[in-house]
Amino acid sequence: MNGSSVGVFRAVLLAAALALSARTMPQGPVQGDVNRIHTVVLDAGHGGKDPGNLGTGRFKTTEKHVSLNVAKLLGKYITQAYPDVKVVYTREDDRFIELKERCNIANRAKADVFISIHCNANDSKDPHGCETYAMGLHKTEANMRVAQKENEAILLEDGHELKYDGYDPKDPESIIALSLRQNIHLDHSLLLSSLIQKQFKERVGRPDRGVKQAGFIVISYTTMPSVLIELGFLTNATEEDFLQGAEGQDYMASAIYRAFKEYKNTVEGVEIAAPTPVVEEEKPAPEANAGKDAVRFKVQISTSSKRIEPVAKNFKGLEGVEEQQGAGLFRYTVGNASSLEEARGIQRTCRDKGFDGAFIVAFRAGVRIDLAEAVKLAQAQ
Repeated sequence: MNGSSVGVFRAVLLAAALALSARTMPQGPVQGDVNRIHTVVLDAGHGGKDPGNLGTGRFKTTEKHVSLNVAKLLGKYITQAYPDVKVVYTREDDRFIELKERCNIANRAKADVFISIHCNANDSKDPHGCETYAMGLHKTEANMRVAQKENEAILLEDGHELKYDGYDPKDPESIIALSLRQNIHLDHSLLLSSLIQKQFKERVGRPDRGVKQAGFIVISYTTMPSVLIELGFLTNATEEDFLQGAEGQDYMASAIYRAFKEYKNTVEGVEIAAPTPVVEEEKPAPEANAGKDAVRFKVQISTSSKRIEPVAKNFKGLEGVEEQQGAGLFRYTVGNASSLEEARGIQRTCRDKGFDGAFIVAFRAGVRIDLAEAVKLAQAQ
């Protein structure tokens, strides 16, 4: 290697070490490789004595069987594409697993991602479509009812009153208290949720009910980014037809896999899809006008499904918060550094303020670019 090649190689390694991450991940097998996704836990909802939601009665469709089939197909896709990623199932057959044990399985495995798969139901036959949930306070009564329905599985557990801090799935006040549990991985949970919904809509053509938040037990006690997917309504005849069939289940598993792939690439800094709706709506940094090749580094401190006024009082006193919107999410950054080292200083300040998951992103002429590429371009400036 000549001197120039060595410099580029070192820059790429440094960028990889600081690759996009909105959280501090459990230590993986490779020292310092904190952003790598090493382990994924797939949770097929319900099982055994708990059938979950039921279909219209025409096919004897049960939520527990649909969710298990989709989870296993998803695991197969992930394993085939990423042999180095460990896939752990909370269940691989028709058995009952307590909700908190599902969380414990993920926590013991030091999982980097937790995906819980379910099917919806309604007293009316009309509701239809897919939705993906991250942990948080429900915004509608409908969201609360979905969470209550899924959480009712604890009533089949012995001594459930002592296991869940007095949680009562029939008490709205209980679910509000559960929803307020601190979730430091919300940013990434919302990101993965958004990518899943995009795939359902664009790749499979399913009705999109959006990314939502509510208090689900199965994603409230996990210590990693976690999402709960409702594949569709088994009480809607058209969706039941689709979800109970092998082809429909494969389509849904493939869509979730594609979302996982995009999520993995994003948090590991492998690629940033550009242009995207995020890129199109982002405002160029002021310095970008000084030259089309200008590279700027910022620190992303938050991602939200709803808008937050970008003022210091809403971000623990941080000044100069900027907002970018796209893909149904709002992203908030601070800083405008010309070098990676300067950005690292800003990142430390953000983490000192309590933004533990703050991570570095890069822009060229106002367009978000891959961090490794940005490092090389910045060195050439």
